[in-house]
Amino acid sequence: MKLRPPRSPLVNALMGIAMTGLALLLGQDAAAQRWPVLDPVAYALILVVNLPAVVRTRFPVAVFVLAQSGFAVYVALGYWPVVNSLATLLATYTLASERPARISVPGAAITGLTWLGAGLLDELNGGDHGSLAAAAGQALVFPTVLWWFGALSRRATELTRALAAEQEERARREVAYERGRIARELHDVVAHHMAVISVQSGLARFVFDSDPATARAALDTIADTGTEALDELRRMLSLLREGPDPRAPDRPMPGLARLDELVARVGAGGTPVALTVEGVPRPIGSGADLCAYRVVQESLTNVLKHAPGAPTEVVVRYGRQYLEVDVTNGGGRSIPVHIPTGTGHGLIGMRERAKLYGGRIDIGPRDDGDGFAVRLTLPLTARAGAPPATGRRDGPAPDDDRLPPAVREG
Repeated sequence: MKLRPPRSPLVNALMGIAMTGLALLLGQDAAAQRWPVLDPVAYALILVVNLPAVVRTRFPVAVFVLAQSGFAVYVALGYWPVVNSLATLLATYTLASERPARISVPGAAITGLTWLGAGLLDELNGGDHGSLAAAAGQALVFPTVLWWFGALSRRATELTRALAAEQEERARREVAYERGRIARELHDVVAHHMAVISVQSGLARFVFDSDPATARAALDTIADTGTEALDELRRMLSLLREGPDPRAPDRPMPGLARLDELVARVGAGGTPVALTVEGVPRPIGSGADLCAYRVVQESLTNVLKHAPGAPTEVVVRYGRQYLEVDVTNGGGRSIPVHIPTGTGHGLIGMRERAKLYGGRIDIGPRDDGDGFAVRLTLPLTARAGAPPATGRRDGPAPDDDRLPPAVREG
C-alpha cells in the first residue's frame, strides 16, 4: 500500500525538465569557474543525473541510483561538481520521503560519501576550488538535513493517511449504524401495523355476517392503521432523501404521549391491554421517548403474534432519575418459552435501543410460567450510551423475581 496518492506526473515532469535545463545552463559557466569545458560526454551525464527526476516519486530508489552513480562518474572525469549537485540532493530527499529509514539512511550516507569523494579528488588533483574541510562539512550537513526533512515529510504523510483511514472507518461505522437504525425502525413500524391489520382482518372476516357493526369497526381500524403505517414510512424515507419530502406528514415521531392510541389499536383486535402511568409525567429526550414507545410497540406486537387475546398490562413509571416501562401479559396465555431471547430482529432492536440511551432491558418468560414480561429502564439524566447506575431506584420498582436470571439483559 502506497503511503500517499501519486503526485501529478505533470509536476514531476516539469521539475525534472527544469532541473536538467538549469544544469545545462550552469555547465556554460564551467570555464569561467576554472573547470574543464563540458563536452558531449558531460552533457550526456547531465541528462542521466537530472532527467530521471520526472519519475522520482514513482521510482525513488532507481532515480537515486542513477543520480548518484552518474554524479560519481561525472566528478571522476573532472567536471564541475556543482552542475549536477542539486539532482543528488533532490534524489536524497525523495528517497527519505518515500522509503523507510532502512533504505533512506544508507542512501543519505552514500550521498555524503559521494560529495566527500568529489572534494577529495579535487584536493588530490591540486585544484584550488575549495578546501577539503569545506567539502567534508557539506558532505555531512547537506545529506543529514535533507534526510531529516524527508523523514518528517514521510511521517506527516503516514499520519495523514492514518487519519484518512480512521475517518473512512468511522464513516463506515456511521453508515452501518444508520442502516441498523433504519432497519429497526422499518421492522418496528411494519411488524406492528401488519400484526394489527392481520388480527383485525381476521376479526372482520369472522363476524362479517353475524355482527356487521364489529366488522365495520375492524375495517375502520385497518384503514387507520394502514394510514399511520404509510405516514411513518413516508417520514422515514424522507430522511433518506437530500431534501424534505413535501408529502411527508407534519405529525412528529411517536412517543409515550401516544401510548393510549397504541393500546386502543391493539385492544380493538380482542387483546385487552391496560395502560397505567405512575409518577408525574414529564418531557424526556426525543430519542429516549421514541425508544420507550418502540419497545412497548414491539412487545405488544409479540403478544399479537404469539399470545393473541392474552390480558396485557403496560405500566409507565416516572422516577426522579429513571423511566421504567413494564409490558406483561398473563392470564394463562404466555408467549412460548422456546422463542429465542437472544435472536430475532425485534428483540435485538429493543436491546440496541436500550443500550444506545444508557438503559437496561429485561426480556423473558416469568418464573411462575404465567405470561411473558419486558422491562425497560432508561436513565432520565444520563447521556446516550452511558451505562445506567445500579443501586437504589426511585419510586416503586417492579418485582425482579418475575424474570429468570438467564434472560435478563443489562
